[in-house]
Amino acid sequence: MAGSVNKVILIGNLGSDPEVRYLESGSAVAKFNIATTETYTNKNGERVDNTEWHRIELWEGLAKVAEKYLKKGNQVYIEGRIRTDTWTDKEGQQRTGVTIRASSMTLLGGPSSNSGGDYNQGGNQGGYQQSGNAPRGNNAPRPSDPVPPSMAAGNGDDDDLPF
Repeated sequence: MAGSVNKVILIGNLGSDPEVRYLESGSAVAKFNIATTETYTNKNGERVDNTEWHRIELWEGLAKVAEKYLKKGNQVYIEGRIRTDTWTDKEGQQRTGVTIRASSMTLLGGPSSNSGGDYNQGGNQGGYQQSGNAPRGNNAPRPSDPVPPSMAAGNGDDDDLPF
């Protein structure tokens, strides 16, 4: 067996503006929560929304991008890994929490009343990765780009699919 994988992919909305701080070393760290909501119909036919909150942590260039472009309500795509942290609170109680340490982030926008447009100017909307912290190349599709005809549903090319 080849080992193990610790990978998380989330699409959610920010519950508040990111909290960004700079360490003595000059490193930037941003923390914020995002909400993901699962909607289903229960056995009584009632619609049920189940919202989960996820604590996100970004470092260095990603933290600076978050500080500049992310606002409460924005939708964001996050890839990262799960980290379990343990600490002692002010009352001396041992606490444990789960954080998602992001390795890449794509700004998807947000509610129309809150999008502001700042990160859409000058081609800044798009994916950012921890390794380079730079926007995707100009030829990479953005979430707002239309689906190419070759990928659109019902284009007739799926006749040979077994399902």
